[in-house]
Amino acid sequence: MPKNLEIRARSRELAITKVLSQHNAKEDDLEIEVLENPSKGFLGIIGVKDGVYKITFKENELDISKGFIETIIKNAALEAEVNAVHENNLIRIDISGKDAHRLIGRRGETLDSVQLLTGLALNKINKDSKTRVSIDIGNYRKKRRESLVRYANKMAREVAKTKKTKKLDYMNPYERRIIHSALQNDKYVITYSEGTDPHRRLVIECK
Repeated sequence: MPKNLEIRARSRELAITKVLSQHNAKEDDLEIEVLENPSKGFLGIIGVKDGVYKITFKENELDISKGFIETIIKNAALEAEVNAVHENNLIRIDISGKDAHRLIGRRGETLDSVQLLTGLALNKINKDSKTRVSIDIGNYRKKRRESLVRYANKMAREVAKTKKTKKLDYMNPYERRIIHSALQNDKYVITYSEGTDPHRRLVIECK
């Protein structure tokens, strides 16, 4: 799809209709600038002249997000592919390929940073965007979530048995929420966080 077009039409509305009929786009994807106003001519017959309209296709949110990650991959000289889908207000992006795992980092820290930066890049271009970005590699997030839930239950059993409070390793807000959620209905322990990011940790304490 071209980024810019010049369309001749009797009116702005007809110019838009012409573009939409020729390209897979929505009116919200277009910016319209009037280069020359149409002329009705004498008695609407003589000297009738079409207007000239510059049509600019806005870059959609999925393309912005995908392009940003592809640039990171290219600059890092990694062999990886980016697949993206837009579902309501969420863009799901999956990175695969030979070097994709290198973007995960320790406990997913690199992956979280890429996701954060992609969201910032999206909001910079479209400040009114309500779309969130979720990035995964090889189903890492699901595996990490399951691992954290197992770890939470193990630590909870230990605290309940020994009656000794456990302070877990430093975790990001996303991982702390997983453990809070996993233990929120536990009969024997409570959880809370202490400290400030990035040195904020979750505490498991006997009720």
